[in-house]
Amino acid sequence: MEKPARLFGRDEEWEALADFVAAPTTGATLGLVYGRRRQGKTLMLELLAQASGGLLFAATQQSETQNLADLGAAYAAHRGLRQPVSFGDWREGLDELLRLGEERAVPVIIDEFPYLISATPALPSYLQQALSPTGHAKEHTRTRLILCGSALTTMAELLGGGAPLRGRAVLELVVRPFGFRDAGAFWGLTADPELAFRVHALVGGTPAYREMCGGSGPDDLGAFDRWVHRRLLNPASAMFREGGLLLREEPSIVDPTSFAAVLAAISAGNHRRTEIAAALGRPVSALGHLLTGLRGIGLVEQVDDALRQKRSVYRIAEPIVRLHQLITQRREPELVAGRAVRVWQSSADTVGSKIYGPHFEDLAREWCFLHASDDTLGGTASAVRPSTISCRTHRQGHELDVVVTETDSSVPDRITAIGEAKGTLGPMDVAQLQRLEHLRALLPDVQVDAPPKLLLFARAGFSEALVTAARGRADVELVDLRRLYSGE
Repeated sequence: MEKPARLFGRDEEWEALADFVAAPTTGATLGLVYGRRRQGKTLMLELLAQASGGLLFAATQQSETQNLADLGAAYAAHRGLRQPVSFGDWREGLDELLRLGEERAVPVIIDEFPYLISATPALPSYLQQALSPTGHAKEHTRTRLILCGSALTTMAELLGGGAPLRGRAVLELVVRPFGFRDAGAFWGLTADPELAFRVHALVGGTPAYREMCGGSGPDDLGAFDRWVHRRLLNPASAMFREGGLLLREEPSIVDPTSFAAVLAAISAGNHRRTEIAAALGRPVSALGHLLTGLRGIGLVEQVDDALRQKRSVYRIAEPIVRLHQLITQRREPELVAGRAVRVWQSSADTVGSKIYGPHFEDLAREWCFLHASDDTLGGTASAVRPSTISCRTHRQGHELDVVVTETDSSVPDRITAIGEAKGTLGPMDVAQLQRLEHLRALLPDVQVDAPPKLLLFARAGFSEALVTAARGRADVELVDLRRLYSGE
C-alpha cells in the first residue's frame, strides 16, 4: 500500500504496517503498536484501515458492557448492517472480529486497548484462546489484528515473560517522536536551522505539538521569543502544562511526585546516579525503580559511557519535560500573573546552559548515528556515546561529548571519531581543536595508521583561525547547524 500523502514522515512505520497487513501468511496474526500520546498513532492506523478496507474500533474509558456495545456498532457499520450487533461477551466479540479475514487479509484494529484491559483484565487470555494454533482464526482466516495503546507499560507487558500473549505477536511497532530533521521539516523550519534547533530544544519531535501551538511555529528568529511567550509560557495555551501531564497520564506511575523529583534533578544537570541521589537527598539504592519507570515511559534515557563499563549518565528524552521542570513549574505563579516576557528574559542563562547546551550535544550524537557518512566518521557508527577520559597531565577527567565506535564481530570495537559540541552563541576556536587532539592522545589502543577523526560541532560556527587550521586536514570535520540539518 502506498503511504497516504496526508501522513507526514513515518515511512518505516508505514512500511512495517503495510507488510504486516499484506503478508501472505495463512492464519490470523497479531501485532502491537504503541507509543506515548500525541505521536500520531491513531491517524496512521485510521489511514491504514481506510487504505485496506479494515475495521478500526477505538475503545473508551467505560464499562465492559458499554465497550461491547460500541464494538457491536462498529462491527455492524463495517459489515454494512442496518442494526448494531449485540455481543454477549468478549469471547464472542473476538471470534466475530477474527472471522472478518475469512475471505481476504484484512486489518482489525483496536485502539486504546489498555482501556479494555482496565475494564476486562482477562481480555489478553481471551485473545490467547482465540488465537490458538488449532483454532478457527489460525486455520481459516487471514485477519491481521492490531492492538494499539498509549499506556507504554501496559502494552509492553502484553508480550512480557509470563503474559498470555507472549510469543503470539509478529509485529511490535513502537511509534516515537520525530527525529530533529523530520521535526524541522514538519514545522516548516528547515530553511532556518537556528530556528529549527531552538523550537526542537523546547518542544521536541511530537507531531501533535504543532497543532497545540496554534498550527505553526515562529515565522522567524525575530518572532521566536514572542512565540515562546504566547505558546509555551502562556497559562491559556494547551502546551503550558504538557510537560507535567506526560508523567501523570501514564497509569503505571503511582507516585508522580517522586518521579517528578528525579526529572527535576536530571533537568538541572545531575546526570549520574550519585548526583541525582544527592540532589534528592536519597540513597542511590532508592533510585532504581524510579529511573526504570521513567525509562519505561520514554521520558528518560540511559546513556552508557563509551569507554568505561558500568558508568552511565541519564538524560531527559522529552524536551517539553525539561522546559516544564526548569521554567514552567518553578515560575508558575509569575507566569499565571502574566509575566511571561520577564520570566523568559531572566531565564536566559538557564535556557542556554541547561536546555540549548545539552540539546545540541544530543543532536550531535544523533547526527553521527543517523546522518553522517562513513567518510565523515572514518567508519560506520555502530554506537555514539559520551565519555570521560582520565588525564594525568591535568589530574582530572575530561568530558568527551561524542565518541563514535564501530563494531565488527571479528575484531574488537574501534573508535573511529571523537567530537566536541558547543551549543553557545560564541564561535568555536582553535583551542577546542587542540583540546580534542590532546584527548585523542589519551584514548586507549589508538591505531597509529588510522587515528580517530576529530569532529567539531558548533551552533554558532567557527572562527577564521579554526577554519584555517582545519583546512586541508583529512582528520578534522567542522559541523555547523546547517550541516547538522542537511549535510552528512
